[in-house]
Amino acid sequence: MAQDNIEALVKSRNQDLFDPEFTGDIDPYELFDRWLELAWEKEQFNANAMSLATLDEDGLPNIRVVLLKEREADGFTFYTNTNSKKGQELNKHPKAALGFYWRTLNWQVRVRGDVKPVAADRADAYHTSRPRGSQIGAHASHQSQPLSSRQELIDRVEELTQHYEGQDVPRPDHWSGYTVMPTEIEFWCDGEFRLHDRVRFTWSSDGAWQHQRLNP
Repeated sequence: MAQDNIEALVKSRNQDLFDPEFTGDIDPYELFDRWLELAWEKEQFNANAMSLATLDEDGLPNIRVVLLKEREADGFTFYTNTNSKKGQELNKHPKAALGFYWRTLNWQVRVRGDVKPVAADRADAYHTSRPRGSQIGAHASHQSQPLSSRQELIDRVEELTQHYEGQDVPRPDHWSGYTVMPTEIEFWCDGEFRLHDRVRFTWSSDGAWQHQRLNP
């Protein structure tokens, strides 16, 4: 879709969403996809970058930036080493928050919800689509564990590269994905004098999205 058409669609939908009198239905997933599509046109790097917040065993938040890899009907999916700090925290507390910010647009999207692991066949398919170097790296990196030196990691990569020479690199058992299934999605647009536009979508018990404007 041409950039002008994307912008026209997004602006039209935003006008509906942020109109004080608007009471119609908007699918927040559809709106997010349009925002992200426009962000890919505007941002120089990684429009799919998102902050991921989890809770440790003491209830202290951890936050880091990961990449959104799939936005499907069940939510927002990313992939990682499940033995990592984030993986351990999500396995113990399967809830998370996501934050997208696109500097060139000065728009944000906030997501909160439950988390579930992706199915093995889905993780296999995504692993197969990755560059070979990334497949090797998933085996080589003991993510979040202490590392004595950079050379230790490089040596493991070289050893595994030789080990898998001439054959497919299998998906490690400890490497998979998680899907954040939203119960809340908030859209935020910058406003003059900090009078921003905010609309929060909440998934209701009757199986539908409800939206409400919020003070900036």
